[in-house]
Amino acid sequence: MTVEEPRVKVQREPRRQMRRQPAWITVEDGMTKLECFVLDVSPGGARIVTDAAMDVRDTFGLALVPDHPKRQSCEVVWRRGRTYGIKFVSDAGHPAPPADAANSAEAACSLPS
Repeated sequence: MTVEEPRVKVQREPRRQMRRQPAWITVEDGMTKLECFVLDVSPGGARIVTDAAMDVRDTFGLALVPDHPKRQSCEVVWRRGRTYGIKFVSDAGHPAPPADAANSAEAACSLPS
């Protein structure tokens, strides 16, 4: 006999819908760039999708402007086909502070009015 405990609802960060904002996955210190699209973003991470099936590494840089030197370090949290859930991390491999991620990712991903 099992006792069913009520599920605890996990409070998630608010997400902002992006409508497929183009972005670039960068690996090998920016030498390799693969196009992807940001579906939504929150202060701590984002959901991205690729058009083609490709092997996305566990960690990579995400460039929101094609030839801009600024890259957001990211780590894959989950994978579903060509869609990936990523979290923003600092250079030391720890989660980036929410304010930094919000300022860099959301500001760069903002849609024109």
